[in-house]
Amino acid sequence: ADAQHLFQQLTGLGKVRRLHRLLQALVGLREALVERIDAEARKAREGTPARIRAKMNALTDPGIIAALYRAAQAGVDVDLVVRGMCCLRPGVPGLSERIRVTSIVGRFLEHARVVAFGAGSGVEVWAGSADWMERNFTRRVETCFPLRGVLAERAVRECLELALRDNTQAWRMQPDGTYQRLRPGPD
Repeated sequence: ADAQHLFQQLTGLGKVRRLHRLLQALVGLREALVERIDAEARKAREGTPARIRAKMNALTDPGIIAALYRAAQAGVDVDLVVRGMCCLRPGVPGLSERIRVTSIVGRFLEHARVVAFGAGSGVEVWAGSADWMERNFTRRVETCFPLRGVLAERAVRECLELALRDNTQAWRMQPDGTYQRLRPGPD
């Protein structure tokens, strides 16, 4: 409600309608992401395969981090590619054993912000402009939208999988917040 009031003041617009396909900051982006994370947790508790894969430059929002911890505790496999700042701690017993955080730092800064919810054939793929940071959910104009074309969805899913398999420029976050460089095997 406060974010919606701020949005109205800043833009001079009347009541902002909640959109269904386009998610927008200030009026429900964080809440919609948390709903989707919680939906994966429900699936895991029901015994259905559940997975979250996401790629961004920063993850610092306490509400999103808490939802990811809940999902991991419910049995969701969470794979995150977070290039820079990440306040979540993966691999902590009883909290985040099912979460893996990889940082890929290469020659070029990549700005992809994508997330895939689900496992198997029921995957929902979203792309957007926002890193998962409090400022991006409360003080900036950011959006997130579902990918609807089969080719676009497949391309983003393949991109995520390639990033998660990287072992030449990737660093894996440890439970204490330090990173270990991944090394390619002999083949």
